[in-house]
Amino acid sequence: MTVLFVRASDIPAYVADGTADAGITGFDQARESGTELVELLDLEYGHCRLVLAAPEDSAVEQVTDIAGGTVATEFPRVTREYLDEQRIDAEIVEVSGATELTPHVDIADGIVDISSTGTTLRMNRLAVIDELLASSVRLFASPEAAADPKVEQTATALGSVLAADDRRYLMMNVPADRLEAVRDVIPGMGGPTVMEIAGTDQLAVHAVVDQHQVFETINALKTAGASDVLVTEIERLVE
Repeated sequence: MTVLFVRASDIPAYVADGTADAGITGFDQARESGTELVELLDLEYGHCRLVLAAPEDSAVEQVTDIAGGTVATEFPRVTREYLDEQRIDAEIVEVSGATELTPHVDIADGIVDISSTGTTLRMNRLAVIDELLASSVRLFASPEAAADPKVEQTATALGSVLAADDRRYLMMNVPADRLEAVRDVIPGMGGPTVMEIAGTDQLAVHAVVDQHQVFETINALKTAGASDVLVTEIERLVE
């Protein structure tokens, strides 16, 4: 596999024209590019919002208040689509950085910009008026490349790591007469795996559980009769 490192905003074009079979970039960048892409997987990081914001002390308190005004943004395509949907006529000024400063130097009445925690907006005394979209980092391919087995394998490989990340594998010994009680605690993915242990009345029970419920589950399992509970991380999980 050959990996190309380019600007996030350039990745949609690389994927759309076939320079790359697949690309990882933000949903906001894919939308702004206007290219036809297939989203294969949400990689579940880089969460942020594209928002319309205006100075806290301005007359812009709702979306309609921006009508006849000026909006500064690094996302002119998405902003225009949004304003058209809202049936609002406003001028769009494209900038390449420091968008949050533009209302304070009389360049714009409001901005459309990315916000993760809202800290930058608050520091610049800007209030969120509306949310245009929610974004995260995702895996994209062109419609032609999406069906390529190599691209499908890449999506499956990445997805298996994500699926395993918040799961844990439990192994334990359970008396045969306590199996149903244990099964009620860990229904698992279609039910736990149960195997006989030769020469004993014990059963080996394996199950996948949410990592955030591991200790709660272990306590419930011990109460149900399980012993020798082993917890391991899962490297990959193909669902």
